[in-house]
Amino acid sequence: MVRKVTFILFLIGLLVAFFYFRPLIYKTEARPTLLDRMPEGDFLGKMYLLDVARESTSMLYHNKIPFRDLFSPEFLLAQGKSYGIDLQKPALFFANDTGEWGALIHVNDSSKIYSGIVRLQKNIDLKDTMVGQQKVYTFKGKQAYITYGNDWIFLYKGKNLPKRMYHVVYSKKGDTSIAWKAFEKEKQYKHERLVIYSNYERLKRKGIITAIFAHDSDSTHIKLKSYIRSDIPLSVSPKDSGLAFIHQAGTTGKLLNLHLNVEKLRNAKEDPYYKTLAGISRRVSFPLNSFLQAWEGDLSYHQGGTIAVKEKIIESVLDEDFNVTEVVKMQEKQVPAFALLFSINNKIHDLLYQLFVKGILRKEGDKLRFLFSPAIKMKLTPNVVYFYSSDQVPQTIYSSHNGGLWNYKGAKLEFKLDSMNRTESFGSIRIPVTGILKMKRNLF
Repeated sequence: MVRKVTFILFLIGLLVAFFYFRPLIYKTEARPTLLDRMPEGDFLGKMYLLDVARESTSMLYHNKIPFRDLFSPEFLLAQGKSYGIDLQKPALFFANDTGEWGALIHVNDSSKIYSGIVRLQKNIDLKDTMVGQQKVYTFKGKQAYITYGNDWIFLYKGKNLPKRMYHVVYSKKGDTSIAWKAFEKEKQYKHERLVIYSNYERLKRKGIITAIFAHDSDSTHIKLKSYIRSDIPLSVSPKDSGLAFIHQAGTTGKLLNLHLNVEKLRNAKEDPYYKTLAGISRRVSFPLNSFLQAWEGDLSYHQGGTIAVKEKIIESVLDEDFNVTEVVKMQEKQVPAFALLFSINNKIHDLLYQLFVKGILRKEGDKLRFLFSPAIKMKLTPNVVYFYSSDQVPQTIYSSHNGGLWNYKGAKLEFKLDSMNRTESFGSIRIPVTGILKMKRNLF
C-alpha cells in the first residue's frame, strides 16, 4: 500500500514538474514587430492607407481624376483581403536623399500573396530570384523588388537590397532602431494618418534636430503641415505687423512677406535660420552680415505680370568692304514685373556700398540691376528701401502675415509660418490639386 501511494505521489510530482517546466522546455521566441524590422533612413514615415484614401475621396471625384475608383477605400480593402494584406494597420516606410526607399506592410495571410504576384506578372516584367535563402521578385531594369514573410511584405527600390532585406528578415524582437523609437515617442501629429519624420544629418548641421510633416486634404487642396524643432533657442520671432505688397488676384505669380524680430539674429551664427541664410548667401557672395545689420525684419517680394522695357544691344555687322563694325540698337521686350522692399535703419548705406563693390548691384544709366535682373529703380526712405521694375512703386499695406505664394511649374503653392516659440516652428503649404496636375504635365 505504501509503495502504491509513493508511486502515485511520484507520478503527480512528475506531472507537476512537467507543467511547471514546460514553458522553459518548449519556449518559442517572440516574433519581431514591423517596427523592429524597419531599416533607418533620412526620412521615416507611417501611413494608414485606407484613412488617407478616405480623406482623398472628395478630392479625386471633385477633380475627376482618372481611375479614381481604384483608390477608393472600399476597393483597396477588398484587394488587400484578396491577397492577404492587412491595410487596416499602418504601413511603415523609409527614404534616403539618394532616392532609395522601402516600405513594410502588414500581412495576415501570406499564402494569398503569391496569387497577387502572379497577377502582377501578367502586366509587369517581374522575375523571381534568390537572395541568400529568401525569394525576391525583381522589376526588370528598375532596381525595385518585392519579398515577403509570414506577417509582412517588403517593397524596396535602391542599390542596397541585401543589406536592407537581411535587416527586415533577420531582426529580432526588440531590435527597433534609435531613430524609429524617437519617431514613436513624438507627440506632434500623433493622430495624423500620414506622417513623415526626420532627424537627417544635413538638418542637424543647420541646428534642426527634428522635422515632422503631416498631410491633410479637401476637395481642392492638399495641405502639408510642418513642425521643426531646434536644439538651441531661435533668434527670430514674429512681429505684430510690417509693410508688405498687396496680393493682386489673377496677377500675382510670386509673393513673399516676412515680418520678424531679427535683432538677436544679427550675431547668432549658430541659429538654424542664420545658417540657412548663410548657405544661400555664399552662392553669390551676398554680404549677409551687412544686410542683417541694416535690416529691420520686414521684407516683401512681389512678381506678377510683365512690362515692356527697352534694352541696348550691340550688333556686329559687315559694311560694303566686309569690315566688321558695331552698331548700337534699342530693343523692346517683355520682362517680368517685380518689386522688392525691406525695412532698414541708418546702416543701409554700408549695405548698398557692399552690394556695388561685389557687383551684385550695378548702375546702368539712370537705373540699376541686381545680378541678371531687368533694369530697376530704387526708392530710398528713412525706414524702407524699394526696388521695382515698373514705373511706380506697387501698392503696399500693413500686414502680420509671414508666408507667401509661389507659382512653380503651374502650381500655386501657398506657404505660411503659422507660429513660433523659443525652439519650435509650425508652418504649412497648401497645394491646389489642379496645380499638381499641371505640374505633372509640365514634368512629363
